[in-house]
Amino acid sequence: MMDALGAPQTLLLLGGTSDIAVAIAKRYASDRPLRVIIAARPTDRRTSVAADLSASGCTITEVDFDAADMESHAETIERCFADGDVDVAVVAFGLLGDAERAWTDADHALELATVNYTAPVHCGVLLADRMKAQRHGAIVALSSVAGERVRRSNFVYGSTKAGMDGFYSGLGYALREYGVHVTVVRPGFVRSKMTEGMDAAPLATTPDAVAELTVKGIRAKKTTIWAPPPFRLVMLVLKAIPTAIFRLLKF
Repeated sequence: MMDALGAPQTLLLLGGTSDIAVAIAKRYASDRPLRVIIAARPTDRRTSVAADLSASGCTITEVDFDAADMESHAETIERCFADGDVDVAVVAFGLLGDAERAWTDADHALELATVNYTAPVHCGVLLADRMKAQRHGAIVALSSVAGERVRRSNFVYGSTKAGMDGFYSGLGYALREYGVHVTVVRPGFVRSKMTEGMDAAPLATTPDAVAELTVKGIRAKKTTIWAPPPFRLVMLVLKAIPTAIFRLLKF
């Protein structure tokens, strides 16, 4: 259960090598010791993250997780809950992909759709089932502003995030009566390993800044978090632009 200050005792990072997920764990660990379940593929990166969080005072459990392997998801979630309730589950996996290749290469498009949409939906239903049973907890879905209005420059990626975003928003409505809260986080450009080598976009942020907003938002039971907050206004403006003009914009 969450403590009186809204801090979890057990945190699940589904996609536990995500820079934002790790930053969220560290932010919680700065308040109190907690158990962190790192669900990710068994790589050097996972080992490094486990050591880093352990040094931050966390008790670590590592679980193998492959987003693209649908048949393994149920067993993965079962293992994540094997030692007791999970207070906060962060759905943090995804692929940025190659924007131009994604709409000309069917296999690459399928990969993005599988990892960014189908897998989060599948895992979300499994998480919801476990949290309904325990009748408490929070699910955090790391979405993107790219899903708010899909742009020509990355429309395959944007469409997957739009679908994921819509699913978790609806899941929040469905789970309210069971005492489970869902928060959708919509970051803009985040300086992380996913965007390494790319030119930073306006309102670029960092994993630590997104984590700070996320932890505060979970405690306040917010349903949506914009990171940084001004993106909410930016997207309102972009959504108001007529399609005939929007489709001509080069971004």
